[in-house]
Amino acid sequence: MPLLESDEQMRRQMVLFFLIDKSGSMIGEKIASVNDAIENVLPMVGEISDNNTDAEIKIAALEFSNSTHWLYDEPKLANEFIWQKVQAAGMTSLGEACVELDKKLSRNGGFMSSPSGSYAPVVLLLSDGGPTDNFDAGVKKLWENSWFKNGIRLAISIGNDADDNVLEQFTGSKESIVKVHNLDALKDMIKFLALRSSLIGSQSKTTSEKTKQEQMEEQLEEITQNTPGAETAAKPSAPGSDNYDEWD
Repeated sequence: MPLLESDEQMRRQMVLFFLIDKSGSMIGEKIASVNDAIENVLPMVGEISDNNTDAEIKIAALEFSNSTHWLYDEPKLANEFIWQKVQAAGMTSLGEACVELDKKLSRNGGFMSSPSGSYAPVVLLLSDGGPTDNFDAGVKKLWENSWFKNGIRLAISIGNDADDNVLEQFTGSKESIVKVHNLDALKDMIKFLALRSSLIGSQSKTTSEKTKQEQMEEQLEEITQNTPGAETAAKPSAPGSDNYDEWD
């Protein structure tokens, strides 16, 4: 049952950030699958938010290619976030995306300002290639941000051309990178990561001694073992497995 208005005013916010690579290599089924999966999962995230006594879950989405662009000027509740179809073209300015995310991970003119306070965010990066700008400087600055360091950091590595070393610099571990090799796995992992990270990230208390990041990584290992076409970068499938690359 949705929460009453009085309960709503007491809740903190938790922002789920989508960082979407829309470079030219994402043209076609890749970007179409990303658009469909995120659009379909938003109402499900909204249900989690509606029934969460600890936090209201908001969405922010940053697309990047030659430059960066926020789909909206501020985070929106999942039920109010109307997805704008992302169109693929251009290069991969991931370094610039890191700098832009760093700016918004702030209470001062950023997205983390809330009268009742904010939980550390969830950041989900989706990319199929390597950066074409000064990524090292951008990610270094991002890791100096306490909101980012204390949040849940995840990445979906789309196809064999994605640079997992770069993604590891972003998330901080191979265990938090999911490699997907076909369209079904891509859609399934966007749905799983968005929903599960929303649940974990919006909890005020947990009985586990593990951090929220560690809890998420543990669940990633389990779900990828049962999802054809998906694996973590920490435990890639053996040669000859079913995890073929549909885009090759």
